[in-house]
Amino acid sequence: MTSKGIEKTILITGGSRGIGAATAMLAARHDYTVAINYIEREDAAQQVVNRIEKSGGKALALQCDVSQEEQVVDMFKKLDASAGPIAALVNSAGVLAPLTRVENLDASRIRRIFDVNVIGSFLCAREAIRRMSANHGGFGGAIVNITSGAARIGAANDYVDYAASKAAIDTFTIGLAKEVASENIRVNAVRAGFIDTDMHESVGGPKRFEQLKHTIPLARVGRPEEVAEGIIWLLSENASYCTGTILDVTGGR
Repeated sequence: MTSKGIEKTILITGGSRGIGAATAMLAARHDYTVAINYIEREDAAQQVVNRIEKSGGKALALQCDVSQEEQVVDMFKKLDASAGPIAALVNSAGVLAPLTRVENLDASRIRRIFDVNVIGSFLCAREAIRRMSANHGGFGGAIVNITSGAARIGAANDYVDYAASKAAIDTFTIGLAKEVASENIRVNAVRAGFIDTDMHESVGGPKRFEQLKHTIPLARVGRPEEVAEGIIWLLSENASYCTGTILDVTGGR
């Protein structure tokens, strides 16, 4: 519960797997009611819900393609009807595509990556702000966007399009943080490195993590739970003086 005695609700997009699922489990341990967004894998989302409920927490699953504006609006309406006021948003939904050079890209691949990674984050943030903002009668809140170390290094020969979409999220985070700071909303980001998730393995194959370890100062890939710790800290009152911050969880890379 919040200091006002209001149930605190968190929405995690892409919450059925990887970093999103790890964040959902940790958020439940911090007494959030957890709304887990998914696009296709209802079974995986429900498994996360079941794990939270088995541990004594409260959770629900909400299907939505975050790149589709009408679906995002509908998801937030369902959240309004099913849980307390939204206190936190984690924009974790994201897509990758098989490794390739820019010369091989087509518009449909680039568009899909930007539609989900960038437009989806904008749309979800917009709906959250309309509910959190003191200007709209809200109690404030916090937003954490998930970006990537690829935004800094460019990901040449791998996925420059994905890296560019995450660089957009870096800028989005900084600009939005300044825009809504006076409305009792903090906006931060976690810049994840190579994390042991099926999304990364699906585009680079089962040996990709072994091939990458030598490029990471800590000499290993990260765990989703390690990223989740950074996310939950940024959402918490322990980070009350942080906004527009991008926290690197990249193993030093």
